[in-house]
Amino acid sequence: MKTLIKNYASSLILLLAIIIGGIVGVIMGPKASVLEPLGQIFLNLIFTLIVPLVFFGVTSSIANMGRMGRFGKIILNIVVIFAVTAVLSALISLVAVYIINPTDGLNEQAIESILDDAGADASENAENISLAKQLVKTITVSDFYELFTKSNMLPLIVISVMFGVALVMAGEKAAIVKDFLNSCSNIIMNMIKIIMYYAPIGLACYFASLTGQLGTQILEGFLKVFLLYIGLTVVYYFGFFSIYAYVAAKGKGVKAFWKNAIAPAVTALATCSSAASIPVNLDAAKRIGIPDDIAETVIPLGVNTHKDGSVIGGVLKIVFLFELFGKDYNNVPMFLSVLVVSLLVGAVMGAIPGGGMIGEMLILSVYGFPPTALPVLAVIGTIIDAPATLLNASGNTVCAMLVARYVDGKNWIMKSKNKEKQAE
Repeated sequence: MKTLIKNYASSLILLLAIIIGGIVGVIMGPKASVLEPLGQIFLNLIFTLIVPLVFFGVTSSIANMGRMGRFGKIILNIVVIFAVTAVLSALISLVAVYIINPTDGLNEQAIESILDDAGADASENAENISLAKQLVKTITVSDFYELFTKSNMLPLIVISVMFGVALVMAGEKAAIVKDFLNSCSNIIMNMIKIIMYYAPIGLACYFASLTGQLGTQILEGFLKVFLLYIGLTVVYYFGFFSIYAYVAAKGKGVKAFWKNAIAPAVTALATCSSAASIPVNLDAAKRIGIPDDIAETVIPLGVNTHKDGSVIGGVLKIVFLFELFGKDYNNVPMFLSVLVVSLLVGAVMGAIPGGGMIGEMLILSVYGFPPTALPVLAVIGTIIDAPATLLNASGNTVCAMLVARYVDGKNWIMKSKNKEKQAE
């Protein structure tokens, strides 16, 4: 019980702070806006560290994963399977939000006026965006200094990836640079931890102001998003994971997966950490019959790069903001852009320390929403954290089954069992 409370302590404190802020806002009404500066202090502190967090996080992560490129056929199958499952998770999320609008009844104009940043017109930026027309502007900038702003998150990520790849190519010659980047990444993350001590106060004050001006509408919106996410979790976990297991090894695969799924699922929910679930997932993979070299590559790598639960969350966050600001996403270019950005959010959240915050800033910068909308996305990230971890962690195990299928053939389970009998 103590371990459970410890693992969820930060999330529970943030949720409690938000609830208290909401109550204060309801009681004080519009007068609660006096508390907004305390919330803005928190936002400004976070914004200040976003650029170095992205650069040092991306480059050091790529440098540390450079050795994985030698696994040949296994890596190729991992890339394809991770991509396919991520796209499927994004598609079912998009279908769900088209059927169920999580922000029905919200006063969009009031929210937009409150969240609108003084230096940015969110309406025009969000409405004019098009995947084709905005491609160059979205992924590149015309001058180096423009990378040093939170408004150009994706170009910064692109350059950071290039730097990381170049670092890997340099090998031992760049060992000093790699160590420097790792050290800087750790320092920035420690600075984030320090700021997060103030997060409960900052978020409580921010939401007191927001709720005071909007009433309980915004809280109802969060509840609807949470319930929608829970529904998607049930469908994806029981439905799609069963399909993946069936593709991997027919009925034997489905039976083997669900026979060994409980321990990883409970661990993921109890720890709220995909990384903490690695040992349990590896044990489950061994019991299923997944070859060791595949399991020991797919599962740790999946913690860094495969986050179907985060992709689903990314779709809900993007659509939530579009609904709040009254912007249209019911067209093919916008549909494709939401799909692509949600996939990027999932990849960023897995591969980069502090990726949740970076993914949320990526959403804001790509679609031109004001940075002051960040706490709205942060709350969604907090309330869906546990079910998202369940999908992220358990998804790595079933993906390892799929990799085994395409690396070792359709009878991989029988081959594995025969090897075990011979070993005995």
